[in-house]
Amino acid sequence: MPSAIEVSGLVKRFPRGVLALDGVSFDVERGTVFGLLGPNGAGKTTVVRILTTILRPDEGGAKVLGRDVVREPELVRSLFGLAGQYAAVDENLTGRENLRMVGRLNHLPRPVVATRSKELLDQFELTDAADRTLKTYSGGMRRRLDLAAALVARPEVLFLDEPTTGLDPPARIGLWGVIEGLVETGTTVLLTTQYLEEADRLASRVAVVDHGRVIAEGTPAALKADLGATVLEVGLSDADTAARAAQLLESVSAKRPRVLGNDVELPADGGAAVATDALRALDRAGIVPLRFSLREPSLDDVFLTLTGHAAEERTAASSAPSSAPSSTARERS
Repeated sequence: MPSAIEVSGLVKRFPRGVLALDGVSFDVERGTVFGLLGPNGAGKTTVVRILTTILRPDEGGAKVLGRDVVREPELVRSLFGLAGQYAAVDENLTGRENLRMVGRLNHLPRPVVATRSKELLDQFELTDAADRTLKTYSGGMRRRLDLAAALVARPEVLFLDEPTTGLDPPARIGLWGVIEGLVETGTTVLLTTQYLEEADRLASRVAVVDHGRVIAEGTPAALKADLGATVLEVGLSDADTAARAAQLLESVSAKRPRVLGNDVELPADGGAAVATDALRALDRAGIVPLRFSLREPSLDDVFLTLTGHAAEERTAASSAPSSAPSSTARERS
């Protein structure tokens, strides 16, 4: 069966020599969640804009459910739902009115719109607030309604561009549950995120994007396995001591240690044996750690190892100019 989404060699340039995408390629299997993981400015939102026909690529190509995004843009737009980084709903309308408006914009018959709106309000636990204006909604409720609006026309493919940005942890976890439920019904989801925990929980495959390039791709488990079985964490009293400790620990593992403020992290295959060697090396140098522990590797470790920096918000030269419709107008990634 063909992939739900096919991306091949996408290149996108913006004015002043900004290269937002530099040959991005990946495929997304039907009925799965695929995560595009990277910091702001990495190129994630530019990929979504091309796949949703908002932008045209300068080179390369992409298909959604076998339809070319450049040659068949109108048909492609009928195949997907999109929830951007910011809620694209009208705060002056009620929840029910927002969903009905989206249904009419999709040219659905009025009875279908009414039925579908009720179904989605129930599914997203918004029935009690259905006839309140969005001005009275919390951030989590707005995000749930935004996702519901993207599903009015029952799309087979759903693009979620940092859908949990700005949500508190309980609201984020609640939205994760909704996304998991959609995939169980056969929906294909492409998810962009900076939250490594989000990608780890939801995505069956992830692509790590940095400076417009895919620098790694695979299952979360496989990417973490490449780091080694464990990560040794050593907490020190200050940054200078951490730097000294990192130099000493280079000799106890095949992987290079990372200094993060007053902490040192060392990916290792040896587990307890590496920990023992590390303690002996620190003891010989008269360095007494404040904290010393072993844990399983995470996607945070993958990203730090691959890019040398955290998947966190940064000022990016690769940010694209804002020229798209309101739901995806702000190029933050």
